[in-house]
Amino acid sequence: MNLWTVLIGVLVAAASTGMALGAALGLTGLVILYVFSNGATSLAMDAIWNVFNSFTLSAVPVFILLGEILLHSGISERAYAAFSPIFRRVPGGLLHTNIAVCTLFGAVSGSSLSTAAAVGSVAYPEMTRRGYDKDMIVGSIAGGGTLGLLIPPSLSFLIYGALTETSIGRLFAAGIVPGLMVGLMFMTYILIRCLRTPSLAPREAQMTDLWDIIKGFREIWPILALIAAVIGTIVGGIATPTEAAGLGVVISVAISSVWGDLTLRKLIDAVYNSVLLFSSIGFLVLGATILALSVSVLGVPQKILETVANSGLGPYAVLAMVLLNYLILGCFFDGLSLMIMTLPVVFPLLTGLGFDPIWIGVIITIVIEIGQVTPPVGLNLSVLTSLTRGDVPLGRVAIATIPYWVIHLLAICLLVLCPALALFVPDILF
Repeated sequence: MNLWTVLIGVLVAAASTGMALGAALGLTGLVILYVFSNGATSLAMDAIWNVFNSFTLSAVPVFILLGEILLHSGISERAYAAFSPIFRRVPGGLLHTNIAVCTLFGAVSGSSLSTAAAVGSVAYPEMTRRGYDKDMIVGSIAGGGTLGLLIPPSLSFLIYGALTETSIGRLFAAGIVPGLMVGLMFMTYILIRCLRTPSLAPREAQMTDLWDIIKGFREIWPILALIAAVIGTIVGGIATPTEAAGLGVVISVAISSVWGDLTLRKLIDAVYNSVLLFSSIGFLVLGATILALSVSVLGVPQKILETVANSGLGPYAVLAMVLLNYLILGCFFDGLSLMIMTLPVVFPLLTGLGFDPIWIGVIITIVIEIGQVTPPVGLNLSVLTSLTRGDVPLGRVAIATIPYWVIHLLAICLLVLCPALALFVPDILF
C-alpha cells in the first residue's frame, strides 16, 4: 500500500467527519506507524512526552496569558488615544494610528487575533463616527493585526522554535526589522491612497503641538516598559522565553490593575480564555508530533529532498512552490495550525537546500500571516466582521484587505532578495 495514499486518504477521511484537526493528524500518524512500521505506535508516546516536556514550549501558554490580560484590561484604548495626536495632520490620520497601535500591541500580545480584536474594538466605532471610509478602517485593522504574529514575542516563533529546536531569542530578534518594515509599508500604502482620495480619511482642522505628543507617550510608558522587560531580557540573554513571559505576566497584572481597569473577574476570564486557546494549540501540537514522527521514521523528508535534488529544480524554485502551497492551504487552515501541520516536511526540506533556519521561520510566519486575511477561514476577517456587527460583511472586509495581502508578498520578495533584513539583528546580538 502506498504511503501517500494512506496519509492523504486517512487525513481527508478523518477531517471530513468533523473531527478536530489535531485528532485527525494524530490518527493519521498512528495509522502510518501501525501499517508501515510493524505496529510501532508506542513510539508516539515518547515523541509526545519529549515535545510537551520542552522548556521552550512552556512559554507559549504564559505568553497567551500575557496577551489575554492586556486584552481584558482596556489598555488598548489608552494606547490608541496616545498615538492619535501624532498622525492627526498626516493624510490617512487615524488609519496610521491603527497600524502603529497594532505594532505596539503585537509587541506584547504575540497573537494576530488578539491584536486585531483589541485595536478594532476601539478604532472602528471612533473612526466611523468621524466619517472615515469603513472599508479602509477594517482593511487597516485586519492588515495591522497580522503584525501580532511577526513582531516579537510571537506565538508563531515560539511554536516554530519549540518544534524545530531553533533559538527563540534569535527568532525574536529576526522578527523586529521585518515587522517594522511591513508596518511602514502599510503606512506608505495608506498615505498614497489617502493623498489620491482624500475623502477616505477626513483631515482634522485641529493642530497638534509637541506637548500633546509628549503627553501621549507619557501615557504609554508602562507598555514600553513591559516590552523592554520581556523582549530585552530574552534578546539580552538575561532570561529564557518562559522566564521572560512569567515576568511579563507579573508586570502586566500590575500595570493593568493600576493603569488599566483590570479586575479579579477580568483576570479570571483572561486565565480561562488562555487555557482554552492553549488547549486547542496543544492538541494540534500533539497530533502534528505523532504525524511528524511517523513520516520521519519512514524517512519521508529525506526522500522528498532527494526527489527535489534529482528534479533539477533550484532552491528558490522549491521555495516558491512551498510558499504557493502555503498560500493555497491558508485558504482552509488557520496560520498556526498550518505551520504545525507542515513543519515536519517543510523544515528539513528547506534547511536541506541550504536556507537559514531563522530566515525560514520569518518567511513562514509572514506567509501564514497572509492566511489570517485570506477567506474563507481568515480569522482576522471574521473578527472584524463581528466587531462591525455585520455592517461590513466578510466579502467586503476580504476585498479591503487585498492591498495588505500584496504588501506581505512584497515583503517576502524583499527578504528573499536581501536575507540580511531578517538576519543582521540576531547576528549582531548572538
